[in-house]
This record gives sequence, structure tokens and C-alpha cells, in this order.
Amino acid sequence: MALIDVAISCLNSIREIEEDVKDAIVYIDAGCTESFQFVGAFPLFLELGARAVCSLENMTSLDAVADWNSKSDCAKRIVIMTSRLLNDAHRYMLRCLSTHEGVQRCTVFTSISEGSHSAIPDSPLGPDAYREYETLLVQDYNEHTKKSDKISKDKGVSKFSSALESLTMEPIESENVDISSGGAQGLVVSVHHFPLIICPFTPRAFVLPSQGSVAEASLSRQHEDSLSFGLPPISTGSMSDTDDVPPGATLTAHFLYQLALKMELKLEIFSLGDQSKNVGKILTDMSSVYDVARRKRSAGLLLVDRTLDLITPCCHGDSLFDRIFSSLPRAERFSSQAQLKQGVPSINRPSLDVQVPLGELLNEEPSKIRDSGLPEGIEAFLRGWDSYTSAPQNVGLFNECDKKSTTNWTELLNGSLVATECFRGTPYLEAMIDRKTKDGSVLVKKWLQEALRRENISVNVRARPGYATKPELQAMIKALSQSQSSLLKNKGIIQLGAATAAALDESQSAKWDTFSSAEMMLNVSAGDTSQGLAAQISDLINKSAVAELQAKKNEKPDSSSRGLLSFRDALLLTIVGYILAGENFPTSGSGGPFSWQEEHFLKEAIVDAVLENPSAGNLKFLNGLTEELEGRLNRLKSEETKEIPSDDQLDIDALDDDPWGKWGDEEEEEVDNSKADESYDDMQLKLDLRDRVDSLFRFLHKLSSLRTRNLPLREGSLASESSFPGEPSGNKGLVYRLITKVLSKQEIPGLEYHSSTVGRFIKSGFGRFGLGQAKPSLADQSVILVFVIGGINGIEVSFFITKVTSHSRCRAIFFITVYVSSIVKVLEAQEAVSESGRPDINLVIGGTTLLTPDDMFELLLGQFSHF
Repeated sequence: MALIDVAISCLNSIREIEEDVKDAIVYIDAGCTESFQFVGAFPLFLELGARAVCSLENMTSLDAVADWNSKSDCAKRIVIMTSRLLNDAHRYMLRCLSTHEGVQRCTVFTSISEGSHSAIPDSPLGPDAYREYETLLVQDYNEHTKKSDKISKDKGVSKFSSALESLTMEPIESENVDISSGGAQGLVVSVHHFPLIICPFTPRAFVLPSQGSVAEASLSRQHEDSLSFGLPPISTGSMSDTDDVPPGATLTAHFLYQLALKMELKLEIFSLGDQSKNVGKILTDMSSVYDVARRKRSAGLLLVDRTLDLITPCCHGDSLFDRIFSSLPRAERFSSQAQLKQGVPSINRPSLDVQVPLGELLNEEPSKIRDSGLPEGIEAFLRGWDSYTSAPQNVGLFNECDKKSTTNWTELLNGSLVATECFRGTPYLEAMIDRKTKDGSVLVKKWLQEALRRENISVNVRARPGYATKPELQAMIKALSQSQSSLLKNKGIIQLGAATAAALDESQSAKWDTFSSAEMMLNVSAGDTSQGLAAQISDLINKSAVAELQAKKNEKPDSSSRGLLSFRDALLLTIVGYILAGENFPTSGSGGPFSWQEEHFLKEAIVDAVLENPSAGNLKFLNGLTEELEGRLNRLKSEETKEIPSDDQLDIDALDDDPWGKWGDEEEEEVDNSKADESYDDMQLKLDLRDRVDSLFRFLHKLSSLRTRNLPLREGSLASESSFPGEPSGNKGLVYRLITKVLSKQEIPGLEYHSSTVGRFIKSGFGRFGLGQAKPSLADQSVILVFVIGGINGIEVSFFITKVTSHSRCRAIFFITVYVSSIVKVLEAQEAVSESGRPDINLVIGGTTLLTPDDMFELLLGQFSHF
């Protein structure tokens, strides 16, 4: 059975549209940009003959000039690729066509299927969505052209005011364009489906683009059992009507259906969790006799809700990949409008595009870099402009850009991680992703040393065998980047080395290690008594409040404050502590895992921390109170300043023996009254704050009840097992236990099988004669897809890849795709496969997005939380 390579599948899908891409300007939206950066698709577009690849949201008429293939004629074709619903991307596509009016053909590729467009109530398109949109886009384009023509004639100005625009549009005169009639007579628009817009980290692991419609769609509506718009609800066993499922579940089901068609798989669907059952039912309803009749590989699909295990993505494990994605800055999201979909907001997922600070590492010795001519060469390439042969009159158009780029040239060297960059045939990310921090950094160091040997470059750096530090990596990166040829040849390992060096920086690693130690202490305390765990949480809150105040006094904290946790960090640890408490002390208090007295101390600690620093954390439960709390704090500080007289100030009133000679008694009474009003306001403000804190703890109670309220976890067979003392979470993940039970053919409580349409017909029609179809076993499938609706973190990815590489016969594909709420420990999943004696199974694991602890905080306590 052939091993499926996710990254190669994406590149092959692009090759299939070669005829459309050739000699066209390709516009991609933000989601496609994320996908193609990981795939490394931009050189492929050049190979296929694309004129240029440009941003759809930031398009400009200058895009027609940046021609990679040096064509002198004007582009007549445009290809637009989007990961959004067509109606969401419509305004950008209309602006693109209106800017390039000489275009005769526009081809649109979207990752959202026609069925998805017709299934979403907010979408104006029906079952024949693609054909309908082709007509609507041409109509809107013609109307827009008529209006712009009328405005241009009324004002008496030329249609193309820019000199460069008029230059690029000169060849249009020979084309069949009738400006006066209000449109291009020969414009042809066609819309097609392109399902494989994904972000592969390795050939075995990928996620959906964070700015695509599927990842942004809400996964739950606000009700008693919901936690966040970005997570599935708690699986209480009451499955909602599929007519009222959130848009994220509908889009996820359609994506999986199209993915199975692309991979030619016939799915036997199993689900665990309420939202997964909804997705499974939609998938089953989409199956048809035609799908069953086609010759396909049989595969088992196991859908799992993320809310069955929230603690793993909240913790800071020992993974270099996780540290890189948590430590480095991400690219800014493109601001989108129309956030409300079916009455629920779209989720602003953090960008997956990690900004590798290569320029900062090289900027410490700028003279050597500038002398090599590297900045000028990269700048000229990125701008698509030949600065040596361009006409002098045209160069003036870029004077302003030249001034900015001279001062910020190091930003041109910053880059992103690319999954297809290889070392002797092995992708860098694939080989590194399964390593812990120490082993991974040492591996990156060895790759850099090998690259230096190939380039015959010597570096005078003191290195310790078995260890890698930031200064060592930085010295090697600088040596490899001194020449343009060396930089371009080794760009993959240079970017990965720069990312590793940034993650190993003391300011980042110290805080991560502090987090990990705190989570370990909470895990140990959870195995003891509730009093000890509550005391640990309270101590973390108090220490974080003190550290926050100290950092606020010092505008630039010194190195001694590095590694200290903020109040926001303490709240994330409080979430971890409450989940652990719910697993170990489910009946300690009324409504919560702690007694009234223990929880009272925790509430007081949070109230005091907020009063001392109201702006810390930008927390949702303080919305509307932050400004008042800040005003109260500033007023108290000003009163303290007034009460302290200066040393050289003489108190005249103290020398006056006649107190009756004072004037202004009425003013003193007014001051007393104002102080009384302020005291009343302070008291009311504190009461409001305590109410907000009470609502926070009610939400924490909901998190602590996950084990008892999630139906599959009630019987205990899937509950946490403390068999990983070295891990902060202290347990093997849910997927490990699921895979172990599946392959050993044990019964899994709450697991539901979704029979296909034909299967239900056979069961009902022939079952009475004893010819009914037996329920298939997930363990008997040669391909198993474990799809996590909710997302996955780097630790889980690394666990999966580790066992994949340790068993050569065990072939696996990791699909990190949907974002509903379940956890997939990859290494443990493969360990379960090896222990089962079935190393020949193709294991496919998926989820919605890549989760970091900060992402989980935003989902649970940020603007998308349900409390």
C-alpha cells in the first residue's frame, strides 16, 4: 500500500491546474498564502509559467509589472485561489477584476465545495453555487465598470491616473474591450473546486489554514454545555438536531467528504462526542450509491471531540516544535469584515505563519552583510524589479519605497518555516518535529555543521558535545549567510536554525521552563489533597501579581525578572489546576472540586490581583470594568502622593494658634462629601468585581466537571491514567487509549457507528432474512483516520511522528484539520499501534488547527469564551 505524502499531494493538485496557471497572474488569499508557504508552492507556480503570485486582499495595479517570466504583453488571464466562501471573498475578487480591466478570463479556485455553500444558511448561493457565482461576478463587474466610467467622465479625468498603470495598460487597445458599453465583452469567469488548501508541517501532518472559512467557522452555539465558540460543546449525550448545528461542523463534514473523494477512500464512520456525531451524520447523509459503487480503498474514520481532553493543549511540554510556535511572533492576520455567521462570530485563529527573525540575528554585524551586496539583491528580487536596467523615469516611482527599505532592510531576511525543505531527502521539519527540546536543538546544530562543511566554511565557536545554545547556532547561521549563494542554497536549515535559536533565547526558554515546573507541581498536588492543590494555585496567583507590579514599576525589567509568570499566566495555570481537581476530587465541594473556604481564598487572591493591576491580561470577564478600576487605582495613587509633604514645605496652618481664623468651611464639607461618594463608588466597584469573579469561577466549575459531564468519560475506561510522570499533564492522551482499545477490539463507551445509506438499506431490507450487513470493526481497516474536531498541539504532533519513524513498517499520515475539541497524542497513538501487533496499518490523524497554550487561553477566557 503506497504511503500518502500530504505535501506532495498538495503540489500535485497544483500541477493539475497548469493550463489555468500558465501565463496568468495568480492571486491567493491569506489562507492560501499560509498553505503555499508550508508546501513550498511558489517555485512550482514559477515552473508552471505563472506571471506573478500576489496577495488578493492587498492587490494593486503594480502586480501586473512584477512579471517573473518577463513577458512584455499585458496579462489577459487571472487565477484567483481562495480558502473562503465565495460570498466572503467576492469584494476582493471584484476589486481585482476592476483594477485589471484588460483581463479576458478569470478562473476562481475555492476550497469550499458547492455543497458547503448551499448548506450554510448565510450563503446566498444554492446547490449550483459555482455556476450561480460566475453569473453574479460578471454582472457586478459590469455594473461596477459602468459606474466608474460615469464618474471618470463627469470629473473629466483619465481613467488611469497613475503613470505606471497607464504603462501597463497600453496593450489593451488591441483587445476586444468596449469601455463605453460598461464592461469587457470577452470576459469569461469560471469557478472550480480545489480541496487541498492545507498547511502541511510534514508529509504526515497538516492543519487547515487559520484564515480559511472552515477553521474560522464557529463550532458551537452559546448554551449551558458550551465552553467557547472555537470548541465543541461538552458531550452530555444529547445530540442536537443537525438542522441547528453550527457552521463549523457543517463545513468540517463537507471538507472531510471532499478529502475522502480526493484520496479515493470509502469511509466507515465512527464518532465519539456530540459534535462528532453531528459531523458523522452529515457525512453519512452525503454518501450515495455512486460513492459505494466506485472502487475505493476502505478506511475507518474516527471523529473525536476536543472537549474530551482539554488539559494537554493547555500544558507546556518538552517539544522544540511547540516552543518555536509558542515563542516566535506570527504574521498579522488580515482584518476581515462580516464576523457574524448565523448569529455566531467567526473565530480569529492566530496565523500559522511563524515569523523567523533571521534579520535580527544577522543585524548584530551589519557591515559584513551590506558589503556582500546581499540586501540589495534580495530587495530587487522581492520587488520583481531590475534596478540596474530599468528606465530612469520609472525608477522614481519607487523612491519612497527605497527610503523605507534602506532603514528596514533586515526585515527582508525574515522568513517562514517550509515543510518541503530537505536534508538528504528528509524534510527538516519532519525530522525535527518528533524531538524534545534538547535533542531537537542538537539535531539542528548537526545540520548546520554539515552545511558548513559542504561550503568549506570554518567557524571559531566553542561547542559542547550533546548540547546546543543560542550563541553557537547564531555563529553558524551568520557564517552560512555571508554570501548570497550559500544563503540561498542552505535557506531551509538557516531558517530552522534561526527559529531554534530564537526559541532557546533566555527570555523565552526561562518562562517556558517556569510554566512546565508549575504544571508539574500542580499535577503532583492533584494526586495528594484538594487543600494542597488549592494552596498551590493561590500561591501562583499571588506571586504573579507581585511580579506584575514589579514589572510595571520597571518599564524595562532586568534579567532577574525573566521567567516570572504574569497574572494572565496564573489564570491559565488555574484552568489546568481546576481540570486536574475535577479529575481527582470531583465531589469535594458544592458545585466545584474545592471546599467553600479553599475557593474563597482563591477568589480573594484574584480580586486583589485585579485591584492592584486592572489592565493585566486584557480579560473578557473584566469587560466594562477595566477603565473604572484603572481610574480608581490612579486616584488612590494621586491621593497617596498628596498625603506625603515635601521636606522643604512649611505648614503655615501648623503655626497658626487660632484655628477659628480659617476660611472655606463650605469647601471642606464639599470635599468630605466627595470622599464619601468616592468611598461608595469604590464599594460598588468592588461588588461588581466580585460578581465578575464569581462568574469566572462558575466557568471554572464547568471545566472541572468535564470528566463527569462528558458521557464517554463517565465510566472511567477512557479517563486519565497517571503513567507519564515526566509529562506535565501526567497522563497518556485520549488518542493513545482510543487506539489501544480499537486495535484490541475492546468496547469503547459512547462510540457510535454511522451506517451508510446503502448499509442502512441492506440492514432494513435483507436483515429480516438473516442477510443483514454486520457492523464493521475499526480495527479491521487497513487505513484508520482519527480526526480530532478542535485542533492539536505540537506535543501531540511530536508524539505521533516519533513512533512513525521508530517503526519502519508502520506508515502514518497525520491530518491536523478541524477545530472541534479533542486531543491527539501522536507518539502515543503510534505506540498503541506497535503494541497491538498491527504495524502495517496506515494511521491518519487529524484536527482543525495547531493549538498553543496561549490559543487555549483565548478560547477559554478570551473574547470567544462562553461565560
